[in-house]
Amino acid sequence: MGGFFGATCRRSAVLDVYLGTDYHSHLGTRRGGMAAYDPVLGLQREIHNIENAPFRTKFSRALDELKGNSAIGCISDTDPQPLLIYSRLGTYAICTVGIINNAEELMAKVMKEGGYFDAMTGSKVNSNELVAALINQKETFEEGIRHAQKLIEGTASVLILKSDGKLIAARDRLGRLPVLIGKSADGYCVSFESFAYQKLGYADERELGAGEIAEISPDGIVQLSPPNREMRICSFLWTYYGYPTSRYEGVSVEIMRCRNGGILAEEDGRQGRLHGIDYVGGVPDSGTPHAIGYANRSGIPFARPYIKYTPTWSRSFMPQNQADRNRIAKMKQIPVHELIDGKNLLLVDDSIVRGTQLKETVDFLYSHGAKTVHMRSACPPIMYGCKYLNFSRSTSEMDLITRRTIMELEGEEGFRHLEEYSDSSTERGKAMRKAICEKFHFESLEFQSLEGLQKAIGIEPCKLCTYCWNGKE
Repeated sequence: MGGFFGATCRRSAVLDVYLGTDYHSHLGTRRGGMAAYDPVLGLQREIHNIENAPFRTKFSRALDELKGNSAIGCISDTDPQPLLIYSRLGTYAICTVGIINNAEELMAKVMKEGGYFDAMTGSKVNSNELVAALINQKETFEEGIRHAQKLIEGTASVLILKSDGKLIAARDRLGRLPVLIGKSADGYCVSFESFAYQKLGYADERELGAGEIAEISPDGIVQLSPPNREMRICSFLWTYYGYPTSRYEGVSVEIMRCRNGGILAEEDGRQGRLHGIDYVGGVPDSGTPHAIGYANRSGIPFARPYIKYTPTWSRSFMPQNQADRNRIAKMKQIPVHELIDGKNLLLVDDSIVRGTQLKETVDFLYSHGAKTVHMRSACPPIMYGCKYLNFSRSTSEMDLITRRTIMELEGEEGFRHLEEYSDSSTERGKAMRKAICEKFHFESLEFQSLEGLQKAIGIEPCKLCTYCWNGKE
């Protein structure tokens, strides 16, 4: 994934952008970058690798070196950014969030028309440079952004810092990701996460609509292009990768997660699945509020049978080697023996994707004396790899535990019946859940229904992207 933050003020914006960007560190672990504009120095930029150190430790020097009343910053799980672009539209800095699935096709189109790219290691082209090349084909930023978003298969939200100090913010065409604007006495900011600017003294101004483009200066906001009628905001914002204190489309992440857990508990109660559970706990950290909602609704005590040790192993400080990542994940799990030994535990996780670390967590609990471990997923079974956002490390749909299990049960024929496998009331649905339980040593396993998830979010289902669960665009 990734996230960005920008500010344009009547004073220096560098500290605000440094702090605001750092508040997006939960969205990416690979690259961080900042750019600033000063009338004397012009555009300046700094990019660092953040795979082994938090953003703030790599950019503390930027507070002295970058100058300007306008700046942008980003956290990225993909390419280095922001880039500085010299074009017929002027010189500008650009960062993007999203994924381009037809990059090769678009690059060929640009080069056929006489364009070229600065190749990175491995002959790869920076996706931000590709977006900029498409923008530069038109006469204005507004036309260029609309042109780029029309051609891109995937998703692209864009934040631009112009050489006059103004910002241009564009939410992706179908609004799969949020873009919010905050206001202070000194100017405005643009952010993926609302809490990032609220902690810096900005108040909510408004959220850009799907495909909306706005130009922002300390004096105000000018709408360059109105929002589209259609919206497909990613439901995973609420269930997993959005920060708990954020709001999207007016819906609080933390409140949604608690409500979601309550809906899970209601269904388990109707099906008679609540007997004999000693404690309800969340798979930390994003599963915890779902578990609190489950506990509150079911009446079963909430507890934390193990705690994650994060002071020295935060999410943004993890090895890239999978074997080492698994080892560090184990190191972070510190048991509370009194809450595990001899107990029947029910854990709620935000989602079950590959299941590798979840199996190790359950084995860890059994090794410390758990009597049984029941598992609940706060979202439906993931049947499709996301093709709109870069939030999962999965490289193939066969990485998904659901797909692998279905293949084991009935081969490729099973992929014609994914809807049945998603439904816990069907024979195929029961068979998949039983097989996963046996594989991971769960006493029982249930998933939130799509209807339950949509109810928990509380906005019109037609405005939600649910592709990873039902394959519908």
